[in-house]
Amino acid sequence: MSTVYSDTTVPDRRSSFFMVDSEHLDRTRFFLKIAEVILSFIAFVLEESIGSCFHCNALYFFEFVSCTAFLFTFLLLILLSTNLYSKVGISCWPTVDFSYTGIIAVLLLIASIVFVAENSRTNLESLAVAFGFFATLAFVVDFGLFVKNRGIPFKKDEKSESNNGQPGMVCPEEEKLAGQS
Repeated sequence: MSTVYSDTTVPDRRSSFFMVDSEHLDRTRFFLKIAEVILSFIAFVLEESIGSCFHCNALYFFEFVSCTAFLFTFLLLILLSTNLYSKVGISCWPTVDFSYTGIIAVLLLIASIVFVAENSRTNLESLAVAFGFFATLAFVVDFGLFVKNRGIPFKKDEKSESNNGQPGMVCPEEEKLAGQS
């Protein structure tokens, strides 16, 4: 009986379910996204552990943003590191990733600043704020790496000529309709 793979056959990476280095997420940003998930989750759990508050609006805003950062970053991580992104129906993942990461970085920064300004200065609140700032830093670094490696996906350069050879940078796809030349 012969083996499935001969010495010259290379396994198809796309057939595996989970890919650390995928089309939409390189290895460095993959681990940054994991750090974002962990740090925002810790900030959320610490915030949930606070028993009482005097300025609850700041606490609730921090809770909302840290929970949103945790859940949506975890979802984005799963989508971008598996083949599930092809089943969602979104064709421009770089724009989604760029926009989401930037917006969450800004919201986490604002939520952390507001919460640090209006908390009771307990150790738990200070720890939650610290993890909020750590998560913010991870999102900012991720955003910076995205811009450095792939550029800004909204730029309207000569789309067909210069995308630096990177797949997925031209969004949305251009199709000619019937009768157009």
